[in-house]
Amino acid sequence: MVEKRGIGTIVMHLVLITGIVIVCFPIYLTFVGSTLTHFEIIRPPMPLVPGPHFIDNYARALTSGVHVPVGRMLFNSLVMAMGIAVGKIAISILSAYAIVYFRFPFRMLAFWAIFMTLMLPVEVRIVPTYEVAASLGLLNTYSGLILPLIASATATFLFRQFFLTVPDELLEAARVDGAGPWRFFKDILLPLSLTNIAALFVILFIYGWNQFLWPLLITTKPEMNTIVMGLKQMMPIADDYGNWPVTMAAAMLAVLPPVAVVLLMQRLFVKGLVETEK
Repeated sequence: MVEKRGIGTIVMHLVLITGIVIVCFPIYLTFVGSTLTHFEIIRPPMPLVPGPHFIDNYARALTSGVHVPVGRMLFNSLVMAMGIAVGKIAISILSAYAIVYFRFPFRMLAFWAIFMTLMLPVEVRIVPTYEVAASLGLLNTYSGLILPLIASATATFLFRQFFLTVPDELLEAARVDGAGPWRFFKDILLPLSLTNIAALFVILFIYGWNQFLWPLLITTKPEMNTIVMGLKQMMPIADDYGNWPVTMAAAMLAVLPPVAVVLLMQRLFVKGLVETEK
């Protein structure tokens, strides 16, 4: 069968390619700038082809920074993003499991109380959250970076909606086989939820990686800074020329972990978003 390609298909592809070029061009310029010298960047016009200083600039970016090396800030961001993603998924899937499969008083009230927290973003509750974290001694710790952000009403809602689509026959069969609540969750629900978990992991990892306001408040020691904070500190201020090659190299390094997560989990991510039959 020969597929007919009309003018509409060609136009859609041209629009798609144009959009990709517009989105990717600033990233390409950042990469080019990370391979040039400082004077090549600030002297117009800036070259549009990579320069010969790739290794030097990236090595300097990993081992230098305003207060601490970029490598340390990347590690802090990785720990924070992984902790937030894993913590949100673990708490949300257990909460949704309890709400759907256990009968206890005020079950739906608990669910709607969780769901209503969507109306309270981090910026609204950040002052009392900071007060609690400070009183518990969580300043300048990985626990302080992670724990206040691991509750997720969105993930709880998504897992609940998925569990409601699981046939009751599976639960009845598990009971007949003598499976308890934990075994039913571990052997049946958890494998069925893998695509949903993968999709949420990608979203939540990027959410944790891009956090700026909370790490800015909870950390006062430079060695606990995240890469997003470090990039802000590396930007030149007033008449300072800064070190643009190192800054752009640090920016490219900051992009790599989220991109790697998306690429590695792309198939599961798309499957978890669009699949309706498990």
